[in-house]
This record gives sequence, structure tokens and C-alpha cells, in this order.
Amino acid sequence: MSNAAKGGRALVVGLGISGIATAVRLRQIGWEPVVVERAPARREGGYYIALFGSGIASARRLGVLEKIGDRGGPEVALYDVDRSGNRRPRVNLGSLAGGPRPLLRGDVEQGLFAALPDDVEIRYATVPTRIVQDESGAQVSLRDTAADTSVVERFDLVVGADGMRSTVRKLAFAHQYDLHPLNYMIGVTLLDRPVDGFGPSEGLILAEPGRSAWAFPFADRPPSLLFSYRTRDVDTEFSRPPIESIRAAFGPEPAGPLLEGLLDRYEQAPDALFDSVQQVKMPSWHRGRVVLTGDAAWCMTLYSGMGVSAGIAGGELLGTMLQRHHGDVSGALRAWESRMRPFVRAQQDSALVTGRRMFTPLDRKELAVRAGMRHLMRMPGLGKAVCRKLLASKDMRAKNMDVAAPWA
Repeated sequence: MSNAAKGGRALVVGLGISGIATAVRLRQIGWEPVVVERAPARREGGYYIALFGSGIASARRLGVLEKIGDRGGPEVALYDVDRSGNRRPRVNLGSLAGGPRPLLRGDVEQGLFAALPDDVEIRYATVPTRIVQDESGAQVSLRDTAADTSVVERFDLVVGADGMRSTVRKLAFAHQYDLHPLNYMIGVTLLDRPVDGFGPSEGLILAEPGRSAWAFPFADRPPSLLFSYRTRDVDTEFSRPPIESIRAAFGPEPAGPLLEGLLDRYEQAPDALFDSVQQVKMPSWHRGRVVLTGDAAWCMTLYSGMGVSAGIAGGELLGTMLQRHHGDVSGALRAWESRMRPFVRAQQDSALVTGRRMFTPLDRKELAVRAGMRHLMRMPGLGKAVCRKLLASKDMRAKNMDVAAPWA
């Protein structure tokens, strides 16, 4: 079915970061991507993300880094706070040279979408309902949910980039996948004005054992708000309105004016996310002519900070391997997974310990470690050395590794 001169025809399921990055790269190497998206239109907006070196390198090669932009700057400030409103300055890694680039998820999606050629077909309100494979390709039943019609089409490759609860994964991999709950919940929204009592480019961290509230600051817009907390029963958290679950997690102590204001802002937000924190772990991300990428394959969780960077890098590298193994899709997928899997495994492992501890300390011991680190980073003379050591740590080196480098 493949045209030796042009490459093949690929179905990309999902118009998020991983899906668009994959479609952009496939088009660059001469493939014909067809993108389907469950939503009736392209979703915009989104919340705070950090773009690390691995994602920056891939975004630069894909030609979208300048379009994505940067919402950080020296004026951005971050504070540790308590319920009484006391605040202590904290070093913001996003403001340091070599640190991650603070952005909104929508910045990345818009930058990638702007790079997608006009001749790439996008079908909204469309979902796959059946995938049947043979040695040379896959027949996919596609349902247009708006028109209530279905078609069956043939593709050389099917790319599932449709998120943690992937439909492609369910259709093509049966029970060879698993969602691994971490027993944490998150509530996220974008604020329409600064936090009361804070400046336009100021953010905060309120961390307590098993729960935290973050307002991620930007240089040019109000913060992104995150609540994160531990739970013993995820089902119970979903059994009531999100704000009730979040308030219960931060009780029974009085909230105080600062936390109460953040809770009210979340409750009043016109667009907010509430979800459980889970990782996806699979023995293989490809089967025949179907491959999963991004959260559909490996969902690292926001505690890793690497979902967007890995999504961009994974999409770029998939195209690179298909180009390198021209005419051998199976070989390309094996080579792609062989390169990506150690990188992803390291990020998933880091999220379970280092990342989770940073976002939501489990107990008073972890709180004390955070306080000690903050103190060291603020010390004259010593602080800069501590920051440099942190940026050069094994965890940060892994986040900044150019996993999709075409010369590797």
C-alpha cells in the first residue's frame, strides 16, 4: 500500500500535543497523516506546563519553538506560604538559565498546530470504533459522531495519541495495558486575575502533609491554579462535586483567607479539571501496524513535569525512525520504542518519588526536607551553587536529554 517515494498513509488519533507533533513530523518525511479528533473543534486554552530540554530540542527541529514562546522571566516570583498568609521567597527554577520554560498547554498546541500544513486532513467529532490488521496495514472503522455516519478506511499505520484513557489502546491492545493509580487527585484551573494580595507575576506554594495548593506564575498573565492531594479512595472523590472533594481534603482545619480565596476561585472557574493521578504502563507500545504515543502509551503524570516534552519528542522521533527504516514499519516501531522506553521509564520512576514529593509532600519529614532545600537555595553565595547543582542533577539531566536527536 505504501508509496516508496512518498511514504505511507497514517491515521493519527488525537489532536493534542502528541498527535499534532506526530502529524507535523510525518508530513515532513513525506507521509500522508489523517488526524481524527473526538471533540467537535480544536480545544484551546490549557493549564501550566514546563517545557524541558528534551521538548525544547524537538520543538526547535520541528520549527515550532519560536511559535510556542516563553512565559517566564526574571520578574516572575514564587513564595512558600501558609494558611495564615505568611510567605517566604522561593527560587523559581523556571527563571534560571537552563531551567524549564513555563508555558500554557495551549501555547504548545497552538504553536504545533500553526506548523501543520494546510493539506493535512483533520476530521473533528470522529472516533475509531474498530481496528483490523494484516501484515501490510490496518482497516479502521471511523464514526462521525456529529453526522452519525461511519466509514471504513485503510492505513499503513495507526497512531494512538488519544490520552490516558485511549480508545486506540482499548481497541488494539485488549488487556495488555494497565492504569496504575497513585492515589492522588488534582484540581486545575486558570485564574483570570492574580491571587489576592500577590502581584501580577507572583505565584505561591502552600504545602502540607498529603496536600498542596500551587499558583504557577507567568510573566504575562495570571497564574494557573493546582490543588493536589492524597486519597485512600479515588471512587469517593468522584462521587461528589469536585469542590466538595477538594475542600474535604484540605479540612477540617479552617482554611484561612488565602486558601479560602483559592478554593472559591476554583469553584467559580468556568473551566476546571478534576481527575485522578495515574500512570500507564505497558509491556509494548506497538502491535503490528498500531502504535501508541504520549499519554496513551506511558502517561507519566504531571508529577514528572515531562508529559509535554515527551509528547513532542516521541512524535518527532517516530517520524525520524520511519524515515530511517523506510519501507519497514515494524523495524521503525521497534527502533522507536527501544530509544523511547528507557527515557520514559526514568521519568515515570522520578515522578513516583522526586516529582510527587515536590508537588505534594507525604508527611512532615518531607516538608522539612523542602524547607531545608529552600533555605539553602536562598543563602547568599551558597544559593547559586545549590541551584547549579540542582540543575545538573541526574533527574534534570534526564529531563533535558535530547532523546529524539536524529544523530543518535
